[in-house]
Amino acid sequence: MAHDMWTYGKAAAPAAHLDLTGYRVEAADGFAGTVDTHEPAAGRAHVVVDTSPWLPDRRIVVPAAVVTAIDPGRETLHLGCPKRLIEQAPPFEPGPGPDRDDDDQPHRMRLVDYCLAFFR
Repeated sequence: MAHDMWTYGKAAAPAAHLDLTGYRVEAADGFAGTVDTHEPAAGRAHVVVDTSPWLPDRRIVVPAAVVTAIDPGRETLHLGCPKRLIEQAPPFEPGPGPDRDDDDQPHRMRLVDYCLAFFR
């Protein structure tokens, strides 16, 4: 069965029903930033993480399947990846999403290649 990186897994499924904006983001090895924006729709779900102050002036897209847990009480989102993958991510470029035909093709391919690294 193919893994859908744009859909929350069972443990993180409540994320689809929450506003995660402002949540603290914890990678497997420590603080990685805060949620800047959240797209909850199944099949294209993701969060845009503002990596400041760790990596100033950067925002990156993290696909929903990388989210391993949500703690609404502490407003914390846990990722199943190390900070190294976040640091290597291409910067977020606002515009059409990954499911739109008019998206910038080179940026879209870099984003998909990067997201697949989470699952290698």
